[in-house]
Amino acid sequence: MNAFFTSLARGLDDLGRAGGLSSLPALLRAAALLRGLHSQLTLMVGQLHLPPGGRWLDEYMDETARLWDACLAVKLGLAAVERYCAAASCAAAALDDWLLDPSPLSTRQVMRAISASRREAMAAEEENRALSDARIAPLSLQLDERLLLRATDARLTGFNGFRGLLYALHNASSLLLLILATGSVSCSCAAAAGQCAAEGADAGGGFMASIAMLQQRMAEEAEDASATPGIRMCEFRCARAAVEAVREEVERASAAGRKCEDGGIKDKVEELKAWLDVLRTGTENLVCQLDDFLDDIVEGRKELSDLCSH
Repeated sequence: MNAFFTSLARGLDDLGRAGGLSSLPALLRAAALLRGLHSQLTLMVGQLHLPPGGRWLDEYMDETARLWDACLAVKLGLAAVERYCAAASCAAAALDDWLLDPSPLSTRQVMRAISASRREAMAAEEENRALSDARIAPLSLQLDERLLLRATDARLTGFNGFRGLLYALHNASSLLLLILATGSVSCSCAAAAGQCAAEGADAGGGFMASIAMLQQRMAEEAEDASATPGIRMCEFRCARAAVEAVREEVERASAAGRKCEDGGIKDKVEELKAWLDVLRTGTENLVCQLDDFLDDIVEGRKELSDLCSH
């Protein structure tokens, strides 16, 4: 059990020391930590000599059902990002053709493609905002106040300590899911944090202090980004900015009737394609991480149910 709490604290601390929590590398790290904590908890059940069936299994099933629903919601948010990436990639392909032949017809085609990608970005923002309200906010990704009890309290030491482990997973996963949701779905998810770890800041050391520090990092980033609501994923926003930069250059070149011999537009097109490649690859990897985690949840629920039946 001590090893579980130590691993939990270390994972949260490493995530907090990494770069921005809304970058794809940080989101991938959060998803990996979420998956690893669940796997560790499942493995520990066989070492705790728990009674067959009973309330502990019900509590585990309730918690994993919550994890399942949250991950599905995040995947839906990522699907909107992937649709934008596909639309922006079409615009990048049209820009390649335009660089070879900047004729009026080619200019109209590339501007239509850019407009389509901009509409897809706005649609993704709107869909994900509604998704946050309908699917994520009801999950109440908040701190379970029972973790503020003394470690010797019977409500935490129940089931040979399994309940305390489950509460720890609940609180850590709430914050990790909130990080995933604010990055991939909408920063309006931050409102669901409530008192996620505020009360835990002075509740002692260990993983509770790690949760509180990470929640503080998230609150600081939310404050910095408060002027730009929507999907907070850094790579998504950089790709959108790159599209806007290219659009302005195309409009300027078209109005001046000049060709693209100076290389300035070519550089911006290459920058756009680089951001889209990072966004596409990172989003696909994050979806794969969540799919693997959902598989782990199915396997863990089956494994513990079989353990009890035997």
